[in-house]
Amino acid sequence: MPTPADDLPPVVETQPKPDGDAAEDSALVPVEAAAHPLRTALLLLAAFGTGVLVALQSRINGELGQRLGDGFVSALISFGSGLVILAVASLFWRPGRRGIVRVATAVRTRRIPWWYVVGGSAGAFFVLSQSLVVGLVGVALFTVGVVAGQTVSSLLVDRRGLGTARPKPVTPQRLLGAVLALVAVVLAASSELRPGIPLWVLLVPFGAGLAVGWQQAVNGQVKAVAGSAFTATFGNFLVGAIVLLVAAVIHTAIVGWPTHFPVTPWLYLGGTVGTVFIAGQAAIVRSTGVLLMGLAVLSGQLVTAVLFDLLAPVQSHAVAPVTIAGAALTLLAVVIAAIPRRRRSAPFTTSSGDPAP
Repeated sequence: MPTPADDLPPVVETQPKPDGDAAEDSALVPVEAAAHPLRTALLLLAAFGTGVLVALQSRINGELGQRLGDGFVSALISFGSGLVILAVASLFWRPGRRGIVRVATAVRTRRIPWWYVVGGSAGAFFVLSQSLVVGLVGVALFTVGVVAGQTVSSLLVDRRGLGTARPKPVTPQRLLGAVLALVAVVLAASSELRPGIPLWVLLVPFGAGLAVGWQQAVNGQVKAVAGSAFTATFGNFLVGAIVLLVAAVIHTAIVGWPTHFPVTPWLYLGGTVGTVFIAGQAAIVRSTGVLLMGLAVLSGQLVTAVLFDLLAPVQSHAVAPVTIAGAALTLLAVVIAAIPRRRRSAPFTTSSGDPAP
């Protein structure tokens, strides 16, 4: 026998639709990252590790450039050695070779713009700036310019979007994290700013940081098309080596080749280190976004830069307490920027649009 309840329309529970803030949050973090916070945390930790390697490469290339007395040749050695390693590896890594074919086809058919595959030119500029600047001011002060430029670039790229990476609104958390990062790196190196430092020494690292933020974004797009981080890394080293070869030939035609090459083995490992952190960043960026990864990377860079200048400086100078404080503030900036915005919950409704009891 039917009951009174049987005469009533069934209650249909519907999932709440995201309001404006929730919609922005869904664009802010990729779905898999929002659903798996532990995975996101591990990716940010890996990004921090790539930042450590960036600082290590800066230390190596800066020392090599100083001993050679030629930053252009030093940069070419770094990129050229990395290219040789990757070329040999490609002989044994079939997915990487297939990825190169996919990217070449995508460019030829205009499925992706050609400038996606020239991210290596930004890498070349970054390595050249390492070789020219680190020997003059140390790793920490060099990192100031790089991370400041990288933070600004990451904000712009995330806000505009690139390729399959949707625009990510600049939320208060991200904006505060970026501002704190800028404050932190200025604080960290404030004691090292000296009147005798030429303006270009500070501007070149800042420009390199701007280029690195863009490079990370296009590497993520190339990796997505190729299905392999190896392909993005190989493309970076190929393009970068060509750019640096041309620059080195022009430079040495004017000033001449270095007369002495150091025999210390670790001075020639810059390219090897570069292959690791470029591949790592290409694999990470599409899951975290440019800004979050950039903040984690610059944290690793700054902390390691401070340790290098403290334990193994290019030039003899003490690390000031404010530099260490700046490193700690940068880590805080990463944590703040990684906090997702709290979404507003909408009530469940019935099929008639009334709130469910």
